[in-house]
Amino acid sequence: MNLLLELASFELPISNPVIKFLLILVIILLAPILLNRIKIPPLLGLIIAGTIVGPKGLGLIERDSGIILSGTAGLLYIMFLAGLEIDLQDFKKNSKKSLVFGMFTFLIPMFLGILAGLYLLEMTILTSILLASMFASHTLIAYPLISKLGIAKNRAVNITVGGTLITDTLALLVLAIIIGSTKGEVNSVFWVKLISSLVVFTTVIVFIFPRIGRWFFKKYTDNSSQFIFVLVLVFLGAAMAELAGVEAIIGAFLVGLAINSLIPHTSPLMNRVEFVGNTIFIPFFLIGVGMLVDFRIFIEGWETIWVAFVMTSIAILAKWLAAYFTQKTYKFSIDERRIIFGLSNAQAAATLAAVLIGYNTILGTDELGEPIRLLSETILNGTIVMILVTCTIASFEAQKGAKNIALAESPLDENTSSEIPERILIPVRNQETSDELINLSILLQSPKKKASMYALSIINPELQDSGAEMKAQKTLNKASETAAATDHFLYELLRYDTSIAHGISSVIHENKITDLVLGLHQKQDMSDTFLGNLTENLLSRSNTTTYIYKPNQPFETHRRHLVFIPPGAEHELGFPFWLVKVWNIARNTGARMIFYLSDSTRIYLQEILKNHPIRLEFREFPDWGELGNLNIILKPDDNLIMVLSRRGEESYHPNMEHVPNLINTFLRNHSFILIYPNQPKATGMDGLEMIHGSLLGPMERLDFIAKIIGSLFKKK
Repeated sequence: MNLLLELASFELPISNPVIKFLLILVIILLAPILLNRIKIPPLLGLIIAGTIVGPKGLGLIERDSGIILSGTAGLLYIMFLAGLEIDLQDFKKNSKKSLVFGMFTFLIPMFLGILAGLYLLEMTILTSILLASMFASHTLIAYPLISKLGIAKNRAVNITVGGTLITDTLALLVLAIIIGSTKGEVNSVFWVKLISSLVVFTTVIVFIFPRIGRWFFKKYTDNSSQFIFVLVLVFLGAAMAELAGVEAIIGAFLVGLAINSLIPHTSPLMNRVEFVGNTIFIPFFLIGVGMLVDFRIFIEGWETIWVAFVMTSIAILAKWLAAYFTQKTYKFSIDERRIIFGLSNAQAAATLAAVLIGYNTILGTDELGEPIRLLSETILNGTIVMILVTCTIASFEAQKGAKNIALAESPLDENTSSEIPERILIPVRNQETSDELINLSILLQSPKKKASMYALSIINPELQDSGAEMKAQKTLNKASETAAATDHFLYELLRYDTSIAHGISSVIHENKITDLVLGLHQKQDMSDTFLGNLTENLLSRSNTTTYIYKPNQPFETHRRHLVFIPPGAEHELGFPFWLVKVWNIARNTGARMIFYLSDSTRIYLQEILKNHPIRLEFREFPDWGELGNLNIILKPDDNLIMVLSRRGEESYHPNMEHVPNLINTFLRNHSFILIYPNQPKATGMDGLEMIHGSLLGPMERLDFIAKIIGSLFKKK
């Protein structure tokens, strides 16, 4: 009734929370759809929509505390996602380039901004420095767009994200120093307090947060609890940043970097984090930015227009020069320069913070008693125009560069048809174990393409169990839900067979399965083996690559993966196929890999490392008699990956038969994966090509394996 009365009176701005929230949701839904038809990026569409419905447009919605709160959460989300999605290995690899770009994108705007403030806008030196720091900072407005196009791990993106951390930190430190100097607080005590608080804040986030996160994820596996816990860390890090004297966005970004390895990019938790941010928080932030825009300032006088023109021109020119010099320094492509410029050109978060703080800093009063502000109202209005224009240009440039790079990376040539498919089969017996097997199967997949996954449940028709089919179907449905939570489709297979091993091997041949993921069985009686009679029967029946997995803790909480590769493994034809899967674990989780291998095998891995970098360390493969010391080598949060060949293969050693018993004796409290490589007829490749590959010399064989691995890594 109250709602109907309010609709009848229809006073502006809208005060009813239901109608207000409904209008915002309609904007989030329709603005990108409608503006996309005229080639306007969705991010820009939300900003324009905010301008139209905001207090300085039609006045439908006030920019109240609710909008500001949601917008702040969206801004922190953007920075958090940037830190979370960054490839830490590439980030370290490009750290020097990030530093160079960070200095370019800080020093050039500072230099041009100070000159513009002094000579074009006739400001004081302090005001000019503060204005220049606003040009130096930028906000990753276009990052969600880049991420959706699937090039978030491109080197240009990594360098820009790293440079953003540098330039925003320096710009916000300049802001703190300028404000402190106006209050006469810049002294030795000020510097000691600022530096010590920054050191403590950074140390806590980088070293303490990951430990807390690992403990929480191991103890609590509930999806809702994990998501809320992540939000707590983000806002706690942001609050700590403000206490340390810098903006909250720096804390959010550092939290993303700190827990990067705890949230795999293919995990259900990552899917939820991205979904909530991209559908709710980030759109609220963009709409809130649009509400600040006031087109009426163009008719208020030439001074506002002149200030807005100077600020916008200097900001765009400075960021373009920084991107241009970075491109020329490292010989990047034009599209990579577009991405760097598009990501770094948008002025929003830190710029808004600086201008509002400067505007609210009162230096004194004039003859009429009016306050003299560090940054005038004209600068405030000019900043709003600058934000709108730079965000517009940033969206178009980033979208153009990202689309071109995404198209260039797509396999639109004749080689696409020669890709080797990935088909993973996961036999599931109960709901408790199926989740871990599904999650491992997802981590085994190449990041740039999704494999076909099959969940199989087998029912013995001779057993008189009326509820067997219902239980089996329920288990399959649960497996499908787990896969769907990560945007993966799972084929459900329900089969009747008197022999489980026969049923699984038949499905492998019928569906051309390339990888089989099994859980470690529960030992039934004294005659049963550690692996189980069923598993050993399967290994003798099937030649496909087989992974036997026993989880002791959530996979993402492992600090390291110790991979034992027996001497001579590189001579087996199944070598590149399981190696790609191990590589994918490192790429999808960001965890550190330690390979125990022979010198001859190391040559192959070093060659792969050139084009596909991961965090790894090489160590000498121990003598087979020393494997009893595994309990000494492994630490509590380590995961063991052991490659065990079948009889008759190049790398087979009789002591491999004792490995399962060693693991059963010494590694009861550790997770492990046992890998049995495939044999020629299970690879799905042409027989002549396989034979030819086995007859090649060492260097030719390197090229042959590189070809297979390149095909497996190729984007679909």
